[in-house]
Amino acid sequence: MVAITTPAENRVLLQNISWQTFKTMLAEIGSERNYRLAYDNGTVEIIIPLMPHENSNRVIEGFVGVLCEELGWEIKRAGSLTLTRDDLQRGAEPDSSYYIQNEALVRDKENIDLATDLPPDLVLEVEYSRSAIDKLKLYAAMGVPEFWRYDSSVLRVYTLAGGQYSEVETSPTFAPVSVKEIPQFMQEANARASLRVAMPQALRCANSSRQQRSQCGLLPTALRASYGRR
Repeated sequence: MVAITTPAENRVLLQNISWQTFKTMLAEIGSERNYRLAYDNGTVEIIIPLMPHENSNRVIEGFVGVLCEELGWEIKRAGSLTLTRDDLQRGAEPDSSYYIQNEALVRDKENIDLATDLPPDLVLEVEYSRSAIDKLKLYAAMGVPEFWRYDSSVLRVYTLAGGQYSEVETSPTFAPVSVKEIPQFMQEANARASLRVAMPQALRCANSSRQQRSQCGLLPTALRASYGRR
């Protein structure tokens, strides 16, 4: 067992674990827990998010929700959905996952099975420390169309093509908006007060009139420019 500790998250690695043992672990521990698991090539990674990690996840999650609302799109928030593929012997639980383009296909589903259902359209991983598992290869193998990775200062966006991810400057899901500027919003939120105070302010701003939105100092420049073009 290997343990990696940072102020934002803890990671514990278990080596030489079979796929069946991992599946048994998932069944026995259930879903009501404050840590997430990932599995690839005999390695189990246990991620225990601490406050900075969870704060970043919640702010980005709120931002995705606001953007979908502004664009008039339905969204199914799947959270840390357990994604497993027996044929690949790979599994992961992202920080957040979303069905947007394919929301209608899973709208009434209580359980998602990647053997028959599509993977989320977008997954987010917050990584203040380097993961021992290559999440780019893992989610690419599962066919997740878009992958976001936030490392405490930079938000990277990857899109899937030909079975591999390529980093891009603009999210194909939210093409009108430069989502890479979300960290700027997060810095502004922290500077104003706290995420608990700043996020409701952002929501009120996003739901206000177009003129008020364009003048709202809490939103990043890219968002203000996008709103101004409406």
